Amino acid sequence: MSLITRCPVCGTTFRVHSSQLAAHSGTVRCGKCGGVFNGVAALVEDEDRLLLEPSPQLGLFDPGRAHGGGAQTSAARELPDFLADEPHSWRSRWLWGLAAFLALVAIVAQVSYRFRAEIGAGFPQTREPLRSFCRALGCEMSLPRRPELMSIDSSELQADTRREGVIVLNAVIRNRARFPQDYPALELTLTDEGERPVLRRVLAPREYLERNRTDELLREGIAGGSEAALRVLLDTSRTRATGYRLYLFYPS
Repeated sequence: MSLITRCPVCGTTFRVHSSQLAAHSGTVRCGKCGGVFNGVAALVEDEDRLLLEPSPQLGLFDPGRAHGGGAQTSAARELPDFLADEPHSWRSRWLWGLAAFLALVAIVAQVSYRFRAEIGAGFPQTREPLRSFCRALGCEMSLPRRPELMSIDSSELQADTRREGVIVLNAVIRNRARFPQDYPALELTLTDEGERPVLRRVLAPREYLERNRTDELLREGIAGGSEAALRVLLDTSRTRATGYRLYLFYPS
């Protein structure tokens, strides 16, 4: 169904179809001046009389008004370029691009912060940049701590034959990961005949590592796929323990 609409900016008239108007909610662009206007509101009859028709999307368009005499004699100069929305300007595209870039940077920073230990362990060349990054954020660049990949392969608790009331704890910690890990803390619980705890003590790495190599060992950690043996002396003169429990963990 052919209709006539007029650009309110330059006055150019166009021949349009109701189906075209319905497809874009009546929005049209003038092919001459580029102005965007509502083609339904700008429908004309006999070149001068404005037709106030409801939106063709509502199915109320009157086909009888589409072929007025004046409308038939009006020359349609150009077919309009129908657009549902205004094209994005270069400025809006630039702002969207900047926002996307900043979002990507934020995601990379969050991932690097959360998995900094694993990244540094898997890619040693990244340790120094990550350490600088972490220093700026006030955090520490430590080795990975994956307790599910650590285990106590063996342990033994014996009385020290040279000193009364002193026991010796020997244990072997294995790192089952492919990357180095931090030394864990150990919780030792001494129990009586009924397996009730009589003494519990947490041993930090500095308490069970070799004193003359503590800093070096803490810096290197337990290499991937390797083990570390430890020996600790404990004073139990005030307790009467017959058994023990030992497990490892990383303090939160």
